[in-house]
Amino acid sequence: MPKVLVTGSSGHLGHALMLKLPSYGYQPIGIDILPSQSTTIVGSIADRVFLAKLFEEHQDITAVLHTATLHKPHIISHTNDEFVQTNVSGTLALLETAASKPGARCQAFIFTSTTSTFGRALAPRPGEPAAWIDESVVPVPKNIYGITKVAAEDLCELVHRQSGMPVVVLRTSRFFPEPDDADEVRAEWDDENLKVCELAYRRVDIADVVSAHVCALEKAGKGEVRWGRYVVSAPTPFVRCEELMRRLDGDAPAVMREVCPEYEEVFGRRGWRFLPRLDRVYDSSKAVRELGWKPEWTFGRAVEAVARGESWQSELTRQVGKKGYHEETTGVYTTR
Repeated sequence: MPKVLVTGSSGHLGHALMLKLPSYGYQPIGIDILPSQSTTIVGSIADRVFLAKLFEEHQDITAVLHTATLHKPHIISHTNDEFVQTNVSGTLALLETAASKPGARCQAFIFTSTTSTFGRALAPRPGEPAAWIDESVVPVPKNIYGITKVAAEDLCELVHRQSGMPVVVLRTSRFFPEPDDADEVRAEWDDENLKVCELAYRRVDIADVVSAHVCALEKAGKGEVRWGRYVVSAPTPFVRCEELMRRLDGDAPAVMREVCPEYEEVFGRRGWRFLPRLDRVYDSSKAVRELGWKPEWTFGRAVEAVARGESWQSELTRQVGKKGYHEETTGVYTTR
């Protein structure tokens, strides 16, 4: 089996990759600053001595899946400098070490980014059309998380151009299982109801995130994609149309009835409703076209599962479970 390095192996996506990569024919090695059942070696991506030793001892590592990061919830507990050290300096250290590792450089470097990089581009005011978000949209990050992820993406491109190492950036939408971090949202919406709605425009199941990483790994490893940025989100049932984007701002349930008429009865039986307004729609069609990604956990599939009384989430989502982000009590993102 080809050996691949997974950073952030104690987190949501890292854990999922460690669980699933063997079924795709890969042998994963997981590193994280936190020990866990899915972490092989404890260490920091910002520690160049640790990285050099790691790649020296494992010269047969063929690729890197870089999921380690400080996330948005860490803004309340970590300084700007800590975000820069982990998300920017750590990513650069990993990129440069992978590109110059003993033996031969890695055949593929897959960087997990986030749709949060788009920042203020995601938030048109009420009365304005919903924003159609694809790879052509220029990020306007609004916090240190978004700023450092954009900087890390640019470093990915720089090291690719300097070294020739194939690098793919995947901007993933929401896949965490925790409730929404906004108090007012949690108070107004049933959590499952909200998450199923989000599959129509801003959420993706972690099983599909894993498969997107594997597709990127295979395309980059074969040299078929040497550099690229891709949005990774559940395929939207909407089409890009100025009139439709305006209607999503004013009456999203009416638009949803047109594209998925069965949802209303299914939701009604659960006492659910669709969001009254959508401010953005993520378009992941480029990843489908160029990476050969085949996402399975769509809004339509979720509606069908709910109608049958079955789980609308993948088994992997349930298997990985909640991870949290803080040891101390901080609300919905507290660990354990």
